Amino acid sequence: MNDANPLSTALSTAANPSERLASRGKFLFAGDAKFYVRGTTYGTFALDQDGRERFDPAVVDRDFALMSRNGLNAVRTYTAPPRWLLDAASRYGLRVMVGIPWEQHVAFLDDADRSKRIERRVREYASECAGHPAILCYAVGNEIPGPVVRWLGPRRVERFLERLYRAVKTEDAEALVTYVNYPTTEYLELPFLDLVAFNVYLETQHRFEAYLARLQHIAGDRPLVMAEVGLDSRRHGERAQAVVLDRQLRSIFESGCAGAFAFAWTDEWHRGGYAIEDWDFGLTRRDRTPKPALAAVREAYSSVPYRPGERWPRVSVIVCAFNAQDTIAQCLDGLRDVEYPNFEVIVVNDGSTDATGTIAARYPVRLIATPNRGLSNARNTGLEAAQGEIVAYLDSDAFPDPNWLQYLAAAFRDSTFAGIGGPNLAPPKLGRIAECFDNAPGGPAHVLLSDREAEHIPGCNMAFRRESLVAIGGFDPALRVAGDDVDVCWRLQARGWTLGFSPGAMVWHHRRTTLRSYWKQQRGYGRAEALLEKKWPEKYNELGHLSWGGRIYAKGVPQALGLRPQRIYHGLWGSAPYQSLERSVPNAFASLPLMPEWYLAILALAGLSLLGALWTPLLWALPAFAVATLLPIWQAALAGRKAVFETRSASTLDSLRRRGLVGFLHLVQPLARLFGRIQYGLTLWRSPVTFALWRGWPRDESIWNEHWRSGSSLLEELEAALRESGAVTTRGDDYDAWDLEVRSGTLGSARASMLVEEHGAGKQLVRLRARPRYSAGAIAAVLILCGLAIAAGRDGAWAACAILAAFALAIAIRTAQECAAAMTRIGDAIGKLREILNR
Repeated sequence: MNDANPLSTALSTAANPSERLASRGKFLFAGDAKFYVRGTTYGTFALDQDGRERFDPAVVDRDFALMSRNGLNAVRTYTAPPRWLLDAASRYGLRVMVGIPWEQHVAFLDDADRSKRIERRVREYASECAGHPAILCYAVGNEIPGPVVRWLGPRRVERFLERLYRAVKTEDAEALVTYVNYPTTEYLELPFLDLVAFNVYLETQHRFEAYLARLQHIAGDRPLVMAEVGLDSRRHGERAQAVVLDRQLRSIFESGCAGAFAFAWTDEWHRGGYAIEDWDFGLTRRDRTPKPALAAVREAYSSVPYRPGERWPRVSVIVCAFNAQDTIAQCLDGLRDVEYPNFEVIVVNDGSTDATGTIAARYPVRLIATPNRGLSNARNTGLEAAQGEIVAYLDSDAFPDPNWLQYLAAAFRDSTFAGIGGPNLAPPKLGRIAECFDNAPGGPAHVLLSDREAEHIPGCNMAFRRESLVAIGGFDPALRVAGDDVDVCWRLQARGWTLGFSPGAMVWHHRRTTLRSYWKQQRGYGRAEALLEKKWPEKYNELGHLSWGGRIYAKGVPQALGLRPQRIYHGLWGSAPYQSLERSVPNAFASLPLMPEWYLAILALAGLSLLGALWTPLLWALPAFAVATLLPIWQAALAGRKAVFETRSASTLDSLRRRGLVGFLHLVQPLARLFGRIQYGLTLWRSPVTFALWRGWPRDESIWNEHWRSGSSLLEELEAALRESGAVTTRGDDYDAWDLEVRSGTLGSARASMLVEEHGAGKQLVRLRARPRYSAGAIAAVLILCGLAIAAGRDGAWAACAILAAFALAIAIRTAQECAAAMTRIGDAIGKLREILNR
């Protein structure tokens, strides 16, 4: 953990060839050694009399020897190879991606017998290769044509591929299994695969790199392997082929991919039993003499993920710890193994009362002990001590991938981002219960505006340019437990800076493993939301909820009920070469059952139902109460069904228990957040209001201006005056007939419009119109309660009548107060604008 830490590729090359590979997060491992796939495709060659691909042992031996001498460690076949070929691969230290061929170019699901034969054949091929140490993975399909998927329907194809996946696992349980996709069917959702593989041919470098970033988010928490990349030397020339392959292979590894296969090993290539003579994609010619592309691939593969000798900026890694004795050693062990030549580690022991400081003192770190002052103060203490130009924060219950700092530093080097984050994944082999908590909502998540730009990066894995962090004054000490990362992201963006995301900068982050610790964490997040709303009210809506502009990437993200089906962009008649999935955006109504306050709605309906004891017609509220209660339960059940587990269930009963626990956690999480939000004042009735109800009437004002000003500058002055008074303002959009809205609470607001009349010689008459805006929900609630109160009174149920009327009156008064408060702020701001124009 100092300047002498060597930058090497030992982790990529030290894998034991007899050890089966495992998928862990974004990368592949052989035991504890990271395995970067540095491969080439092999075949397809001519067929023998039995219709199987013909492999000549002598040719295979020469080819594998040449591959090994040129630094390759993997081969992709398109058919199941004979076992002797796998033995030959083992002798030369090569892993084999075994392709299992079947008739995927036809409507294979329209014939039940055909689909059964395909599944049986896949099982047979997997059985032939099962258990061999040279197996990298099985590919249960390759580029099912887009028109075929469109014809059959993506959901049917996805379910069939899962059947093939299960068939292989039945024969070779420890093997990795994938399906090789391509851009025309990128929308296929296959979360069961062990790794994600794509064939991509893009000659323009910036488009290729942009698509790699897109594929990383399609891959999610799994390794991404580029199963084919290449260029035809017959059309582009052998030199151009070498240049393009060198650039693309380096981009693949630098973008955080787990590996690549260059297409193809040789120009000798057959399809459907015929030799293809008009394509030359090979690294070698048909007589196996090397092309310049082989040297380019050898050079690109010799240093992954980055070239040696590059200048790396100094990085200060800051670990803030409080009572972290159970995880701090694993965290510092991980940092000790980081492959980066120029970094320091600073541990800030924030008043721990356990053995955290004693354990940290055993490591070569800068240990700073402070009284317990909260997370933000600890982060600032580390920032003050940091010597690096980049400051990276790692939680004490997390540990990094060995190449973590390389990916972060390279992302800073190649961009102007002020801060960059990466994935945080649950450590592998957690156990069944821990995997359930990994599928629970409310975990640390990154929010992305695009494939590369982030709106938010979580605190367990974030890095910043030190100068940018210092410029905004570091972290807010008021945020002691959570929310500090959200706040610092917003403050950086308020300065006009941007945030980025690096898929390869991965850390392992422990999730909560008990209901008690999970409840405490989520309640703390609720408190942080309340504190952030007080500081950034404009970021929150009337109900007190944050609306992210980007997409949240995390396991366990709740999905709103009633969404319209996701749409697939096919292009005219299915002709688009890149066919993407258009995800539905939930509307406010569909999102209501996901909000913590939904439990308050359930409580209100329960109270209304209880009033049925005083007036029988109110018992009709019972069905509404039942529906309101069932909606989150239904959503939780769907979440449990969609949960993805690393460990396969031992039985159907075990699977039901685990999915039931995930569903239960989806019910618990919003309730815990609700407790934290209410405890710190983030309620539906949170906004202070005025009792001057008479100030809530509509108003029109006119201001004479002797010195010409543009309408936009006048509105900016009015907006500034409103914000100085503490008002939460919103600008009207392109379709609104109003200019500014002032939000005073959940139930009431006010809107202002401006007209500037030009009277010549630079003189203007500024007309301002302000109108209160009563919430439609508040009006409906008052009308319904009043109607019920009148009906109860007619029936002589005076107690129920009084209670219902009191609630209606309370809502009406509160709504009027909020509107009056908003109108008061607008009136005061108009007065300030008048003073400015009359100077």
